[in-house]
Amino acid sequence: MKKLVLSTMMAAFLASGIYAQEIRDRKERQQARIAQGVKSGQLTAGETARLERQEARINRETRRDRAANGGKLTPAEKARINHQQNVESARIYNKKHNAKTAQ
Repeated sequence: MKKLVLSTMMAAFLASGIYAQEIRDRKERQQARIAQGVKSGQLTAGETARLERQEARINRETRRDRAANGGKLTPAEKARINHQQNVESARIYNKKHNAKTAQ
């Protein structure tokens, strides 16, 4: 019984750490996409500033959620952050390709 409890706790701990790394990796990839858009001239200064503000908002929200839950994210918070990152990814793509989107 102790082994089962320990293995379950260890799996949950590892999963939370893995997901935290996924969030960081995705944030870094999206920042790199923005930087590449600036470098190539695909993004204007205004577009870049807006994308950076939106990225910062997601990052602040993630930090607040973690602080409220002892450094971890609930499944609902993970889903919400993933959705927000999906939306931001689409915004980056659309801005880099000058697509018309709802702000």
